Amino acid sequence: MQYPIFQSVTNKINGSLKKKNINVSKFKTWEETKINATGLEVMIDLDGSSHYLDSLSLNMDWDKFREAELASRLIGTDGHPLLKLKKKMDGMRIQPMIDIEVTWYFNINKSQPDGIHDDANYRIEAASEWMDKLSKRVNELLTSDEIITRWHIEVDGDEKGRYLTAINLISYFQYSLEDLNSLNEVHEFVERKLMHLLYIANRIIRIADDIIVIQAA
Repeated sequence: MQYPIFQSVTNKINGSLKKKNINVSKFKTWEETKINATGLEVMIDLDGSSHYLDSLSLNMDWDKFREAELASRLIGTDGHPLLKLKKKMDGMRIQPMIDIEVTWYFNINKSQPDGIHDDANYRIEAASEWMDKLSKRVNELLTSDEIITRWHIEVDGDEKGRYLTAINLISYFQYSLEDLNSLNEVHEFVERKLMHLLYIANRIIRIADDIIVIQAA
């Protein structure tokens, strides 16, 4: 196993999610040897938790170099298989940063008006209004975290005009592990950040439900 630290982190996350009784529909780790990378994909079903969102995903990215760097810093990881790689990394400035992408998937049918309208772009423009309001509220919520947030949308058309076939809100989080001294500290840090991310995710779900209701009224 090339990534024992990352694997232990994913096990910790899996256990934490189970304790919270969160409806996880997908929990999958991946590894790509060609780019020396690994990661975790978590999909959470929001059915029953939100009227306008279908699901939420957390994608965590890691790589061999960050694993080796962190292994060289932690107490009790002397037997880590990538410490030999660390010796070859002398002179390279590597920070053990963990990247997490959080995506909210909106229900495209419930988040856009239905019916025929004179304006072919009516559905897109109506969705754009609440998306703009939501963006402002999200930026206010995440301002202290210096988080990058963007929309991913896809457009198609039918006999009623143009409409959105995908409405996804994506936020990018990055956390440094460089001040941690043991694997236990890593686990505690990751669990705190996971709970914080879930708190933010829930706040944004509530804000989105409120804003879209206002726009539909």
